[in-house]
Amino acid sequence: MPIGAELQPGGGVHFRVWAPRVREIVLHVDSEQHAPQPEADGYYALHVPAARAGSRYGYRVDGGARPLPDPASRFQPEGPHELSAVVDPAGYHWGDAEWRGCSLESQVAYEFHVGTFTPEGSWKAAAAKLPLLKEIGISLLEMMPVAEFPGRFGWGYDGVSLFAPTRLYGEPDHLRAFIDRAHQLGLGVVLDVVYNHFGPDGNYLPCFSDTYLTKKYPNEWGDAINFDGEGSAPVREFVRENAAYWIREFHFDGLRLDATQQILDGSREHIVAELT
Repeated sequence: MPIGAELQPGGGVHFRVWAPRVREIVLHVDSEQHAPQPEADGYYALHVPAARAGSRYGYRVDGGARPLPDPASRFQPEGPHELSAVVDPAGYHWGDAEWRGCSLESQVAYEFHVGTFTPEGSWKAAAAKLPLLKEIGISLLEMMPVAEFPGRFGWGYDGVSLFAPTRLYGEPDHLRAFIDRAHQLGLGVVLDVVYNHFGPDGNYLPCFSDTYLTKKYPNEWGDAINFDGEGSAPVREFVRENAAYWIREFHFDGLRLDATQQILDGSREHIVAELT
């Protein structure tokens, strides 16, 4: 991805963040401090040889009291206010090689919320119930949003760490195992995603850039996401990469975009068209 923390074939982790508004940025990795190198257009990057899968990290900006989570964090083990964790997206061994995907035509869809689908409220517990859905004729699952959000429970529509499956339902590989099991049973899985606003609690994106949000358009849930104003190109990239990430790294069969009437964009190519 253009930003985030990625394991390198030769060892270590490459960190990259877009932070055009900051004057000073320090990368904290496993209690060690590092100075990311500035790149063009407000990006900072650094390779840390000692970092590994499971390393905890964050960015302290402009002398702040504590490190902030990575805007493109793949996992927030202690919630959206705490340090991010390096994840190895290639560590899971998929068993769905025979799965050929699905179309919307002739599907029997079932929308479900992971936290209330089973008493345990986890991907592991939900995976165990998949044969029951198959038996009653369900062919396509629509998973309500799972991007990290604060608190102990929620419907998922106020996500703030868009690349991090919430720790409330398990680890990222537990989500992969759920989708893997669904595909093995012949069930498609689409994910509900929210690209019309960020949640009000735990959204640290404005600490890195002033142009993630805009007041140009009225929005039902606070400030709209900036898809067409100054500095919007990396914001569009952020959302575009997020959509591709769920397909590429988790094998989702598609995305259901929430409240598209509030995805406001006057560009020649609307962001929804670009996502498509």
